[in-house]
Amino acid sequence: MLQSQLFTKTRKEVPSEEVSRNAKLLIKAGFVDKLQAGVYTYLPLGLRVLEKIANIIRDEMNRAGGQEILMPSLHPKENWEKTDRWNTMDDLYKIVDSSKKEFALGPTHEEIVVPLAKQFIASYRDLPMYVYQIQNKFRMELRSKSGVLRGREFLMKDFYSFHADEEDLDRHYEVMITAYKNIFKRVGLGDITHLTFASGGSFSKYSHEFQTVTGAGEDTIHICDSCSTAINEEIIAEQKECPECGGKKLKTEKAIEVGNTFKLKNKFSDPFGLAYKDSEGKDHPVIMGCYGIGLGRLMGAIVEVLADKAGIVWPASVAPFAAHVVEVKSAESANVAMAAQEIYGMLSREGFDTLYDDRNVNAGEKFADADLIGIPTRVVVSEKSIRAGGVEMKGRTELAGMIVQKEKLIDLLSKNTNQ
Repeated sequence: MLQSQLFTKTRKEVPSEEVSRNAKLLIKAGFVDKLQAGVYTYLPLGLRVLEKIANIIRDEMNRAGGQEILMPSLHPKENWEKTDRWNTMDDLYKIVDSSKKEFALGPTHEEIVVPLAKQFIASYRDLPMYVYQIQNKFRMELRSKSGVLRGREFLMKDFYSFHADEEDLDRHYEVMITAYKNIFKRVGLGDITHLTFASGGSFSKYSHEFQTVTGAGEDTIHICDSCSTAINEEIIAEQKECPECGGKKLKTEKAIEVGNTFKLKNKFSDPFGLAYKDSEGKDHPVIMGCYGIGLGRLMGAIVEVLADKAGIVWPASVAPFAAHVVEVKSAESANVAMAAQEIYGMLSREGFDTLYDDRNVNAGEKFADADLIGIPTRVVVSEKSIRAGGVEMKGRTELAGMIVQKEKLIDLLSKNTNQ
């Protein structure tokens, strides 16, 4: 893509009301635009990152047996009345149409997926069953001051599992824990993201969260020195040791919740009469689990954790582009432009998504914007690099680049992309 034709531009300033690091950088670099508190437009650069995250999540959900569906955001009131959440969920958006019919804008989809599954589950032979979606969610969030970390409208992956008994739920629950660990490792947060015990609410004694350690976090967790499992602050008063290994040495950190898992059991299957017949024809309630990841929240966490003073630092797996070709104009600008175009064409033909800064601005502005946008590898084409017989290749967090021959550029870029 030619940077001169990119729909958005970088900004010198960001809205004064923005306080979070992720919002400031994502807006300044042209990844998102704020429509109102908690509601953002994902611009071309931001959408590319979001799609990379979505594809990683899809890959792991498919490996875990999930089949992707897409459910409506507009929910009938009566579904929410069946679970008694119409009047008890305080962040539920409610709307009324001209015929006085009432609806909810879905903050989650148990009330929709359970009656849907009831159409296809009748026998033990139909279980287990796994479905997931990536869908917009709506919550009346009054604390929308954390950028894309906490929104009123947000994109979420929710996976629902249906089982014949709790033993099968427990087995698949561990499969999903592994899938989540894989996701966070693949997006560059694996080393600092911890499986965290949290309150199970009305579902079970515990649920689990995945918490990414950062000073910008809204949650407080206590991490076991022995096994790295964590406990959320909300239960630490009653849980003085690690529930995983029994360790008693816990360190306290701030963190961002990037995923959660719940053993729902029969909490939602009972209100809708979701049951199956066993081999003897006896009825049993279907046992459920649910597993969520907010895609925008995960994107914001990556920015919060990995950004430096110069701007965003994207891991190669989710970066909007693999390479950023920067053309540095000079007295011999025609030669430089031709060489830069050649490099851009070569990378594109080899399958590397490449952003080519062909703008008519000075080198300092180009380099500053490249750091701000945060693409993993910068390829500088200049009079100096041409005289040296190649291009200057520099990693986003490296202090200095190196001159490489264009014939070796593909191999080096392939190694960087596959790390």
